[in-house]
Amino acid sequence: MTIDWQAEVAKRKDDLLNDLIALLKIESVRDESKGTPQAPLGPGPKEALDAFLAIGQRDGFETMELDGLAGHIAYGQGDEILGILAHVDVMPAGKGWETDPFDPVIKDGRLYARGSSDDKGPGMAAYYALKIIKDLNLPVSKKVRFILGTDEESQWRGMTRYFEKMPHPDFGFSPDAFFPIINGEKGNVSLVVNFGKENGSEFRLTNFDAGLRENMVPRDATATVVTEDCAAIAKAFDEFIDQYPIEGNYEINEGQIILNVIGKAAHAQEPRNGENAGTYLALFLNQYGFGKDAKNFLEFAAQYLHQDSRMDNFQTAYTDEIMGDLTMNAGLLSFNEQDGGSVTMNFRFPKGIDEVQIKAAVEKVVAPMNATIEQGRVQVPHYVSPEDPIVSTLLDVYRRQTGEDAQPKVVGGGTYGRLMERGVAFGAMFPDTPDTMHQANEFIPVDDLLKATAIYAESIYELIK
Repeated sequence: MTIDWQAEVAKRKDDLLNDLIALLKIESVRDESKGTPQAPLGPGPKEALDAFLAIGQRDGFETMELDGLAGHIAYGQGDEILGILAHVDVMPAGKGWETDPFDPVIKDGRLYARGSSDDKGPGMAAYYALKIIKDLNLPVSKKVRFILGTDEESQWRGMTRYFEKMPHPDFGFSPDAFFPIINGEKGNVSLVVNFGKENGSEFRLTNFDAGLRENMVPRDATATVVTEDCAAIAKAFDEFIDQYPIEGNYEINEGQIILNVIGKAAHAQEPRNGENAGTYLALFLNQYGFGKDAKNFLEFAAQYLHQDSRMDNFQTAYTDEIMGDLTMNAGLLSFNEQDGGSVTMNFRFPKGIDEVQIKAAVEKVVAPMNATIEQGRVQVPHYVSPEDPIVSTLLDVYRRQTGEDAQPKVVGGGTYGRLMERGVAFGAMFPDTPDTMHQANEFIPVDDLLKATAIYAESIYELIK
């Protein structure tokens, strides 16, 4: 039986876009301050989860919701389970958008909205791929669980709860990354370096704030400085901004100057793709005579973090031949006179180095700075052999539909694929498409969305027929 997968997708284009746009309109950013027992992560993620499951119910699938944190859309019969793991939560929109991030718009063939690329667009593509198989009533020999999480951009509590309570898939993929296929993901850990709150007298740092999440390069940073000569700082700041690929402005008000820096956001898996507004601002301020804890905070950010995504300044640079470089992103930087200073560093590490070595390197640097370190949860590196059928089957379908001589890749990003021993990440971003995940003006090309759906449909069928 020959199936024209692209033609089947084309028949459903309008329905796919309508369902996706409805989902993109939901501001599904985690907000636990508004959490309830029914919606532990806040109303947005729960609303998006319910909306996606309702689409599955409408189309005749069996669905299940688990504790307001996760759910699945089920199909097929058999002894083995194929897992397709996606997420409905999104990153905070941040600043710099040219359109409303939660009012989707198609412009020049691109669908703009927060979540269009990460991960509502790819998730909807994978869902419609499964729907095509169901609509065509194709014979299958395995179960499929299309599993939806609500906390992928943070602590993975939704999918963790699902894997605690439900049968684990035997193999599968997450449509939450790049084509052709990702068969390896680096380990992931964050360290929070905490500083005291003491200031000097000539220059006082009353506030410093940069970053939205640890897994984003900060686009925006602001600092408030109290000093007698604000005009001199303003002049030097203008000169500083002209030297670097950033923008900035300031406001002088009653003996204090408020400085703002605008850099470029990027996904933390490759900090070099962004311009860290926080470390640039620290670099500027570090030339002044701040004292005590404020000085330590600025010095750490300026001398050790600025443009050091490979940990050279910590003498801990490391590269694995297969998995690549150890990387570091300074995702959150803050200081105030009430709470002190804090820097959250997010690390993506290959096999051959671990969180113990990374923490020891940071501790060595901050030991003289009256600082302490807290460690977050650890995800170890994940790797599936290219010879595994889950890799070879998906790669064969991708090659067949695109005509590319593609090879598997290892990345620094973390996806739900790593939760399965035989799990990979598969699309939906194509190699020639700009990566706007975690950035302003996030988009997915409509043609890419349709191509990905066709690839997913054939791939799923090859895995479960």
